[in-house]
Amino acid sequence: MNLDRFDRAILQILQADGRISNTELAQRVNLSESACLRRVRALEQSGLIERYAAILNQQKAGLPVNVFVNITLDRQDEPDLRKFEESVRNIPEVMECYLMTGDYDYTVRVVVSDTADFERVHSKYLTRLPGVARVHSSFALRTVQKARELPLR
Repeated sequence: MNLDRFDRAILQILQADGRISNTELAQRVNLSESACLRRVRALEQSGLIERYAAILNQQKAGLPVNVFVNITLDRQDEPDLRKFEESVRNIPEVMECYLMTGDYDYTVRVVVSDTADFERVHSKYLTRLPGVARVHSSFALRTVQKARELPLR
């Protein structure tokens, strides 16, 4: 999709404040309200804007700990990958899961309340995922950067 400067400005503002009114958005990007709304609807229909959501404070939600889990599977056949991916989607504490190149097959970000909570997730879910051969976990000590807005060029 080709984005012009108005589309990029609209997207940048909506990434920072998805609840902004169309009137305010139109003023900020210097468009009429109807033109601005048409552009937002087109961006939604194209799928570039997937959805709108509230961003919760992880600490205040009682899940202050991030654990990065590297998982190696027994085999990397397509059916095995598919079974693993279907199962990992059903673990509520899994925030992100990436198929990787390199030493591990998957990297997963898990949020938990503390080490005991992670032990529960590890034994109840992670080691029981289909095809898992090895699980290597690293606890994040501090979040240095966590961007939520994509850089639009």
